Amino acid sequence: MADADRIAPKGRPPILFPLFAETETLPGIGPKAAAAMETMGITRPRDLIFTLPTGGVARRAVASIADLRPPEIATLTVTVSRHIAPTGRGRPHRVICSDGKGDLVLVFFHARKDWLERELPVGQQRIVSGKVELFDGIAQMVHPDHIMKEGEAPPAAYEPVYPLSAGLTQRQMSKATEAALLRAPELPEWIDQSLLSREDWPDWQTALRQAHAPQGPADLAATTAARARLAYDELLAHQVTLALARRQYRRGRGRPTQGHGNLRQHVLDSLPWPPTAAQRRAVDEIAGDLASNLRMNRLLQGDVGAGKTLVAMLSLLIAVEAGGQGVLMAPTEILARQHLRALMPLAEAAGIRIEALTGRDKGDARANILTDLAEGRINILVGTHAVFQDEVRFHDLRLAVIDEQHRFGVAQRVKLAAKGEAAPPDVLVMTATPIPRSLALSQYGDLDLSVLDEKPPGRKPITTIMLDDRRMDEIVERIGKAIASGARAYWVCPLVEESELSDLTAAEARFSALRARFGEVVRMVHGQMPAEERDAAMADFVAGRAQILVATTVIEVGVDVPEASIMVIERAESFGLAQLHQLRGRVGRGQAASSCVLMYHAPLSETGAKRLHTLRETEDGFRIAEVDLEMRGAGDLIGTAQSGLPRFRIADLERQSGLMLTAQSDARAFLERDPELNSERGRAMRTLLWLMEQELAIGLIKTG
Repeated sequence: MADADRIAPKGRPPILFPLFAETETLPGIGPKAAAAMETMGITRPRDLIFTLPTGGVARRAVASIADLRPPEIATLTVTVSRHIAPTGRGRPHRVICSDGKGDLVLVFFHARKDWLERELPVGQQRIVSGKVELFDGIAQMVHPDHIMKEGEAPPAAYEPVYPLSAGLTQRQMSKATEAALLRAPELPEWIDQSLLSREDWPDWQTALRQAHAPQGPADLAATTAARARLAYDELLAHQVTLALARRQYRRGRGRPTQGHGNLRQHVLDSLPWPPTAAQRRAVDEIAGDLASNLRMNRLLQGDVGAGKTLVAMLSLLIAVEAGGQGVLMAPTEILARQHLRALMPLAEAAGIRIEALTGRDKGDARANILTDLAEGRINILVGTHAVFQDEVRFHDLRLAVIDEQHRFGVAQRVKLAAKGEAAPPDVLVMTATPIPRSLALSQYGDLDLSVLDEKPPGRKPITTIMLDDRRMDEIVERIGKAIASGARAYWVCPLVEESELSDLTAAEARFSALRARFGEVVRMVHGQMPAEERDAAMADFVAGRAQILVATTVIEVGVDVPEASIMVIERAESFGLAQLHQLRGRVGRGQAASSCVLMYHAPLSETGAKRLHTLRETEDGFRIAEVDLEMRGAGDLIGTAQSGLPRFRIADLERQSGLMLTAQSDARAFLERDPELNSERGRAMRTLLWLMEQELAIGLIKTG
């Protein structure tokens, strides 16, 4: 047995067992409290210790009632004088307390009499703490936060405040968290010592104690060393997992693919303007990966109109120049056909054959494509999910380009990898959604990253304006004048059908209204239409038979009609910032001056106004993505497009992107030195992976 096999844990280390017990093993947590915690994602003591305070309460200790300065939160010792039962339905129970010189009234609504008499027996001293206010000149405390017997330790002068769900109290959370912290063992250090010293971070156990016991508001107003260290632990575990996955993918021997460059030069010579420096850089990075004997797994990220299609084509031509084939995968038939139209002139310039294969292709036409593909007569295939079918075989697939990769599942990517006959193909995934660097590192940390941060010179700026929807007639009038001179316009609505539950505009109602005004030049597309009808409407718009296309967000990504120069987005305040940017990117692709009208319904909320003003002020997709992250937070950005994004309990991707970058660099460098995690730090890293529930990473550790 190899040393690594003896070291590799077969299960969670016993030292961590207490942290992975049930929450009901903690004091004060019964079935109801446990169920309430579960709604917060807390099911074990481990989850509690990583649920940090969101604020704090300063409690002033006073010697007597006379020293109180209402309103304030105070702690003092009193003697229970008498109970006054409620005088009617909905009236409170009052407990009169004294310190011999003055009175304090404790007020309780909906409290059981037997509980009150047991907790506050007449004649007994109690320590009470809570908010004191004056009512008719008498100091009173409504529902004290703490009631303790004489001799018990009073609450801290500064007490942490935890997030709660219905059915939980601060006292329960604090008591359970204190008990959970006692189960946190002393663990070996997994952070690099030089980083630990440079940042002046405490060890893990100390960091937990400090984060849960703030000494005052200043500790919570800034990111403390303790919190930063705990955030880094989360990020490091995540990046180690991604680095292991990346290494696992690359471990399989790839096939070096090098082209002679002739086909690419033919394409470049046919372009009206040269590629941008960003496009050249991306192609060079991809060519370097393809020439390596390691498998390529790269993400190409570019803003709207940054020229991803050209980069994809030049990359596919490298595979063709080497004697192989390439495939470009698109999530919908509309996008697949559009890619074919965009790539066809480039393929003709290079003198190669390109075809499309979608679910629509049937009979002899489909059979001919499959035969020619298997025999190598088709150089590049553009397709949808139909390419995953077993009957689709390539002669020599070298490169797979996946557009809008989030719409393809992992299982489908595995199927695609199996299409390579001699070896799995290299993979280039593309996204048109600009993602802040911190989120890109988090979601795509296992991929190498190429970013297109320039736009080709042919892209014209788009004039963006905001208009109140009470000026609808004015907008329709302008559209009428524009189409009379040959322009084409998109009109985007937030819903397909009208609903009694929403006052948002439905595409079908807007289509009917515009059709009544402008006649046959109006078409409609939305996701609930049969694919044939949708494609036919889009084809009419592309060909100019239609000049106004009423749509939902089905046109958000990838649709490319250079002649379209007007984008009207109705109820724009109901769309997300990234969505609005993608929709606006459907215009400004041709020679005509383009405009985007953000039509809103007054009054605008503060966030709605900020979204629209941001869009009006900039066309920089990465800047827009950063503002979106600032406004919504990383958690709220997790949707269809970012479903793989982890939810961190402590780390804040918006404010701690530098930590994520450090964690990625550290993880990759460490695994280069210790791929089997055999060193002292490597064994500590295994413990971290178990602690952060990255069990899948354990299975990826090389053991021989």
